[in-house]
Amino acid sequence: MKVARFSTGGDPRFGIVDGDEIVVLAGDPMFAGFETTDERVPLAEAKLLAPVIPRSKVVAVGKNYVDHVAEFGGEVPTEPLLFLKPNTSVIGPGDAIVLPRQSNRVDFEGELAIVIGSIARNVAEADVDSVIFGYTIANDVTARDLQKTDGQWARAKGFDTFCPLGPVIETEFDVAAGSVESRLNGEARQGAPFTDMVHSVASIVAYVSAAFTLLPGDVILTGTPAGVGKMVDGDVIEIEVSGIGVLSNPVRG
Repeated sequence: MKVARFSTGGDPRFGIVDGDEIVVLAGDPMFAGFETTDERVPLAEAKLLAPVIPRSKVVAVGKNYVDHVAEFGGEVPTEPLLFLKPNTSVIGPGDAIVLPRQSNRVDFEGELAIVIGSIARNVAEADVDSVIFGYTIANDVTARDLQKTDGQWARAKGFDTFCPLGPVIETEFDVAAGSVESRLNGEARQGAPFTDMVHSVASIVAYVSAAFTLLPGDVILTGTPAGVGKMVDGDVIEIEVSGIGVLSNPVRG
């Protein structure tokens, strides 16, 4: 089931994508369930928004593909390497990634994102599915030069607009059968199956929940494969995950 957060000019609403229409829901399904209304909205007339605005945090995993570690050097972490992105960095499909004046090198990083659906603390790997609401697509935008000079990643990963999410949340996604592809101005730059992850979805959620209490709506980014690259003003970055859709964002200087 593909869950959309959308607007037709007023306040954000939620719905289920059914072909070329959105079946409007009575409220946020994460808290109000999937009660439908009698209203349907043509998908072409709706602006898709970020499908979730994390209530407390975006947790991200670095260096989770061997080939990505190799392209920058270093070693593959034996445990998930975690960092945080503020929820103010989240934007939706079609929104512009704004290049900050402090950086001369801003990169795209296409990723699978986990959307948490219930309060989660010290979750066992075997129980991870019970706390996941669904999956969406993320772009872990990174000011690469600042990441190197700062020595830690908060600023480089946390600028406003540095966490595009969307276009929908898929509640029945098969991670083992999925893959990601990133395209810059239509040219494929990244591509990998999710089976290439060093740390699996189950191990990531268990590890993160052992450190932080996860709240409904929190998002976990699962890492990016090799092929990350620089974006400049006027570019368009598309990230596609089979079974979820395409997240597309323009880049503005």
